[in-house]
Amino acid sequence: MAKGSTYEERLLRLAGMIAAPALLLAGVLLAVSPWPWQVKLPLGALALGATIAAVIHLRRRAVWPLRTVANLLGALREGDFSTRLRGDQQEDALGELMFEANALAGLLYRQRLEALEASGLRDAVMAEIEVAILVFDPQSRLVLANRAAENLLGRPAGSLLGATAAELELEGFLDGERSRTFSHDFPGGGGRFALRRALVRSGGQPHPLLAIANLSSALRAEESQAWQRLIRVLGHELNNSLTPIKSIAGSLARTAGQPAPSAEARADLVHGLQLIEERAASLARFLEGYTRLARLPPPKPRKVEIGKLALAIAAGEARVPVIVRGGPEQTLEADPDQLHQLLQNLLSNAAEATLEKPGAAPVEIAWHLEGNELLLEVIDDGPGIANPANLFVPFFTTKTGGSGIGLALCRQIAEGHGGRLSLARGEKGGCIAELRLPLAG
Repeated sequence: MAKGSTYEERLLRLAGMIAAPALLLAGVLLAVSPWPWQVKLPLGALALGATIAAVIHLRRRAVWPLRTVANLLGALREGDFSTRLRGDQQEDALGELMFEANALAGLLYRQRLEALEASGLRDAVMAEIEVAILVFDPQSRLVLANRAAENLLGRPAGSLLGATAAELELEGFLDGERSRTFSHDFPGGGGRFALRRALVRSGGQPHPLLAIANLSSALRAEESQAWQRLIRVLGHELNNSLTPIKSIAGSLARTAGQPAPSAEARADLVHGLQLIEERAASLARFLEGYTRLARLPPPKPRKVEIGKLALAIAAGEARVPVIVRGGPEQTLEADPDQLHQLLQNLLSNAAEATLEKPGAAPVEIAWHLEGNELLLEVIDDGPGIANPANLFVPFFTTKTGGSGIGLALCRQIAEGHGGRLSLARGEKGGCIAELRLPLAG
């Protein structure tokens, strides 16, 4: 078999090798037969012609299905998924080949539709989101930008694509921290932004992806809401104190204006002055609590043994029994003063809740490890949480004479230590305060 010969040539040679013995035998039989040469020659020519015709027909029958399958595969490669093969119902090897080829074409067609739908959804989402998405190739040339990126850079996508990160003044965002916030003046506007950087792969090559979100509007909205809440709370508290003070002061002025106040009038005068003093003291406590919340200093971490701290806080609570169930010996890097204040506030709240329910079980303090965090729980058997939505709202309180500062201050201390504070209803009632703090080192 010659090197480099085609499949069709090899098929012809194979068919010729198969037919050659029969032709040789036929020639021998004709040669030894008693027939005259006038008969032998036409018969030999007929046998040779029939053999050649059979070989050619065999070649066509063997090659035609392969060419048909090749045409189908070529159409699929060109993106034409409408072509199908006939004869895929035959129960033979050729029928199986055509059936599988048609099944492959149908599968690729469905996948193409799904890919087009996913691509359309992706494009629609990227066009509508307010986060600027920019994708660069390995040579730092921009290959993808959504509408928000066009607005951020102040240029249409047609003039952006193909530009380098240096030309767009974005090269500094392709290095450094993958997630950060920063202030910057882009061509489309300045403000406070959040950056997220990732790597996506296309064609086997890594492509840097930048997601830049403008935080200015969200921060302004949050700031406005915070100011509105603060003004509302301050106004409410000031009105609650100043309105009765104004009323009492007016009554006292009228009493003091009498020529000779009676003993009863003088008693009212003293009582009114006491009320004014109480209201002023309440207002001063409120403002002091606000000052504490607003001026909480950053923690000064030192080594704190959680077991000793829990026992010390429990020993200082004399109103209700406190059980320290304990846990593993653990040392935290925390500000001992702030942590002491946090746990003391939680225990004080638990004790006050327990006093509201006659026959309640003792307050419990327990802790254990969960991954790289310490979970400390203060559990009470009181009446439970009355208004969970406002638990950590500053100045909100359900206690008579309460300031509404305690839990807000506790959460601020916990978050200042990289932890979290949450309150939940216990399975059998009461409340569970959960404090999660990162472990030392």
